[in-house]
Amino acid sequence: MSFAIIETGGKQYKVSASKILEIEKLDVKVGETIKFKNVLLLNDNKNTEIGNPSIEGASVEAKLLDNVKDRTILVFHKRRRKHSRKKNGHRQRHSKIQITKILAKDGRVVDEAKIVEKKKSVKEEKKVIKKEAVK
Repeated sequence: MSFAIIETGGKQYKVSASKILEIEKLDVKVGETIKFKNVLLLNDNKNTEIGNPSIEGASVEAKLLDNVKDRTILVFHKRRRKHSRKKNGHRQRHSKIQITKILAKDGRVVDEAKIVEKKKSVKEEKKVIKKEAVK
């Protein structure tokens, strides 16, 4: 099983082909391809390559599936005996991506995946069936 370790948003992620993960928000439109050039480690089934600090020429390609918000985190400040309190909520923004290709430093494809299409809901399927019945 081949994988790579990339760095984005100040965090490191272990990725493999077709893996879906949430990373810090990227300013990219939904459906576009993103290239991560900061590859720290690259492993195919035969050998492992470690960067110093990163591998020159190696990259990981991903497709942006959606920009989402995390669950609400409550931020509560209270000063005792002062009748002073403040309550805020915060929702962190994330980008949901799917890894499509892992490329070695010579441009060779180490691993590749097929894109998973979003499943249609039951309501959308019923609409399609009704349209076909009308015709």
